[in-house]
Amino acid sequence: MLGRERLSRWGAAVAFVGVAAALAVTAHSGGHANTAVAITLVLLYAIATRVAFEIGSGWAGSTQLVFVPMLFMLPAGLVPAAVAIGFVAGGVAGFVRRGGLHPERVAALVGNAWYSVAPALVFIAAGEPKAGPKAIPWLIVAVFAQFAGDFVLTMLREWTALGVSPSDLLRPFLWIFAVDALLTPVGFALALSAATWPAMILCVLPLLVLVRVFARERQRRLGQTLELSHAYRGTVFLLGDLVEANDEYTGTHSRAVVDLVLAACDRLGLDATSRRNAEFVGLLHDIGKIRIPNSIINKPGPLDPAERAIVQTHTIEGQRLLERVGGLLAEIGWLVRSCHERWDGNGYPDGLAGEEIPIIARVVYCCDAFNAMTTRRPYRPACSVADALAELRRNAGTQFDPTVVEVIDAVVASSPAAAIGPATLPSVASRAPVQERRAAATFGAPELVDLRKLA
Repeated sequence: MLGRERLSRWGAAVAFVGVAAALAVTAHSGGHANTAVAITLVLLYAIATRVAFEIGSGWAGSTQLVFVPMLFMLPAGLVPAAVAIGFVAGGVAGFVRRGGLHPERVAALVGNAWYSVAPALVFIAAGEPKAGPKAIPWLIVAVFAQFAGDFVLTMLREWTALGVSPSDLLRPFLWIFAVDALLTPVGFALALSAATWPAMILCVLPLLVLVRVFARERQRRLGQTLELSHAYRGTVFLLGDLVEANDEYTGTHSRAVVDLVLAACDRLGLDATSRRNAEFVGLLHDIGKIRIPNSIINKPGPLDPAERAIVQTHTIEGQRLLERVGGLLAEIGWLVRSCHERWDGNGYPDGLAGEEIPIIARVVYCCDAFNAMTTRRPYRPACSVADALAELRRNAGTQFDPTVVEVIDAVVASSPAAAIGPATLPSVASRAPVQERRAAATFGAPELVDLRKLA
C-alpha cells in the first residue's frame, strides 16, 4: 500500500485495536462464556471468512452465521476482538498460499472487523441478552447498527484511501446487507440451540461446507458465462469485419454508430443486459446487406420498386443470419429486424409503430440516421451537427421516437466529438460514382426524408 491508502488502512487498524481493547477491558463480561467456546467460535469465524460467493458486483461472505451466535455466546465486549482474530486467522492460509503474510495485509484484515463494534455496543447497552424471544428486538437493532456502522466506516475508509465515492459503494453494500439479513435468522437459530448445549454451534460447519460447494459451482458457471460472452463478442466483431469487407462505408459506419448508441442507452438508464444487446445491434444492424446482390447495391441508376423491396429485406436477412449463429445472437436477431421501423408505422419490414418497436431498435435507428448525416461521403460533405440534430427534431414523432431524439440531443451536447465518430472516410476517386449512386438511389430516400436537401 502507498500514500493515503497505507495511512487509511493502518489508521483504521490501530483505531480498532484501541476500541476493541477498551471494550474488552471495561465492558461487563456477563460470565456466560468459557475459553473452549471462545476458541471454537473464533475458529468457526475463521472458516466462515473463507466461504464467500460472488453476488451483484462484489462478494458476500458467510460470517453472519457465526457472528450472530458470538453476540449471544461471548461477552459482548470481547466480540470485536474475537472477530478481528478470526479475520486474521482466516486470512493467514490464503496469504501464505499466495506468497507470504505481509504486515499490511494483517492491518487490512483487522480494520475489516470494525463492523462488529456497533452491534457489540447495542448488546452492551441491552445488558447482554441471552438467546430467546425477548432478545429478538435487540438483535434487530444490533443488525441495523451493524449495517449502518459498516457502511459509514467503510465509506470513510475507501474515500480517504482511494477516493471511492459513497454512491459507488451503495449498490455492492445493498447486496452484502441483503445476504447478511437473510443469514441472521439462521445464526439466531444456532444461538438458540447452543444456549442449551454449546456444542450445537458446530452444526454451522455442514452449512458452511454446503455454501462453499455452491459458491464454487457459481464461480465456475460465472467463469463459463464470461468465456461465452467473450466468444459472442468475438463473433460480433468478426461479423462486423465481414460487413466492412463487403462494404467499407457500411462497416465503418456501423462501428461509429455503436458509441452513440451506448451513450444514449446510458442516458436512458437501460440495464446491463439491454446495453450489451444494444452494442451488438448497433454493430450488426446492417449485417443483412451482405445478402443483397451486388447488382442491386452497385446499380448505376435508380432502383425500381422490385429492387427497392429487395433492399428493404436486409433487416430480415440480418435476422436470419444471426439466428443461424444461434445463442445470444439469435436473441438479438429480432432487434436487428426492427431497426428500420418508423415511429409512425411507415417503416419496414413489419410496419411496427410507436412503442411496439423495441426501445433498442428505436435508439439504433435514430443513431444510425444521425451518424449517416454527420459522416462525410465521397459524393457529399458531412452536414453539421446542428443541421443533423435539426433534422432529427423535424422528424421526431413521425420517423423517430421523440424521447430518443431528446436523448441524442443531450448526448451530443455533452460530448459532440464522441457522438459523431469518424468524421471522414477514405475517398477513392474510382469508387465515388458508385458510392454516390448507391446512397442517392438505394438508401438515402427511405432512411432520411430530407437528406437530399442537406446534401
